[in-house]
Amino acid sequence: MMTLTTLPPLALYIHVPWCVRKCPYCDFNSHQAPNNLPEQEYLAALVNDLTEQLPQVWGRSISSIFIGGGTPSLLSGQGIDHLLAQIRALIPFQPDIEITLEANPGTAEAKKFADFFQAGVNRLSLGIQSFNDGHLQKLGRIHGSRDAYQAIEFAHQAGFTRFNIDLMHGLPEQSVAQAEFDLQQALAAGGDHLSWYQLTLEPNTLFYAKPPQLPADDQLVDIQEAGEAIIAAGGFQRYEISAFARQASSRSRHNLNYWTFGDYLAIGAGAHGKITLPAENQIVRYHQRRSPKDYLDPQQSFTRERKVIEVPDLPLEFMMNVLRLTTPVPKAWFFERTGLPLNLIDEALARAQSLGLMETSSDSFITTTQGSAYLNDLLALFMPDNLAIPAPIKVKNIS
Repeated sequence: MMTLTTLPPLALYIHVPWCVRKCPYCDFNSHQAPNNLPEQEYLAALVNDLTEQLPQVWGRSISSIFIGGGTPSLLSGQGIDHLLAQIRALIPFQPDIEITLEANPGTAEAKKFADFFQAGVNRLSLGIQSFNDGHLQKLGRIHGSRDAYQAIEFAHQAGFTRFNIDLMHGLPEQSVAQAEFDLQQALAAGGDHLSWYQLTLEPNTLFYAKPPQLPADDQLVDIQEAGEAIIAAGGFQRYEISAFARQASSRSRHNLNYWTFGDYLAIGAGAHGKITLPAENQIVRYHQRRSPKDYLDPQQSFTRERKVIEVPDLPLEFMMNVLRLTTPVPKAWFFERTGLPLNLIDEALARAQSLGLMETSSDSFITTTQGSAYLNDLLALFMPDNLAIPAPIKVKNIS
């Protein structure tokens, strides 16, 4: 029933698990950096981690690299240069590869940004979050608005023509006017990409244990509507729920690979990966050991868990990604990326259209505005219990 005949694009995610200080809203795998960051030891572990994973992707090349965290800009330019050179020696890069590095304005330096650029990083993602000093303090950020403007200037000086500004809205006691100001500053910065998303209180964070005073629901709606109008007037187009680009070429290729159910190798403490294995007729997800100490322990394997995605779960896994897009999704992708026939989800697609949650055509489908607002209800239509997917046949071994 499941037949994997094609391979999706392949990306590489690199996780750097340290920050100067843990933010109270952050649920990512990040840890306060020690006084003496074990940079050389960690970079060597990353290369060894990748080397161990290469047999599952022989013959493939990578289209994008994303160095995330944590705070990757804590690493030296020389360290990033050495790391990318070693990766390039292990696996082919596509000629137009996109290489993104996340940077905290609190760790921004003109020379370091220039070194990143010379090392081959061709896209930055600046974690600015807000241009309001009061909001930055409430978010526990280590930088102020002055640092944010300076980081943008450093990016320009270093030669980056592609950089993302990461902004949050719905901040503690934020007004509509303050949210509008943040967006206006971001749009004036000269970057080609904007990530703009609402602050949420995630479990296992300080904000979840001690919630701050967030704007009321009606004010959040006002912020959303006013913000979307400003972004559109600024010439940016939404292509994913929280991602906006000046033009099609400015879209994050790496993030699009996630949202189109592509493959991605993952190295680094707590990094998560997904790989298609046609020979085994399997799609697997895996994650590496979360603790930097465990990850660097030569007595332990890098991988903490590896799991095959069960056939009944594949339609939902596929939809959880592609339905974030605001552009039509080719129906052909379903078979290409899951190995399952399209007729398995025909009824669910028809039901979604009848409910006004999706628009479909002969060759594509797209989430409606109503579907985006009720995304959980839309996704429920593609859960295993709502699809007629036969259970895999299990053959008894005879010995």
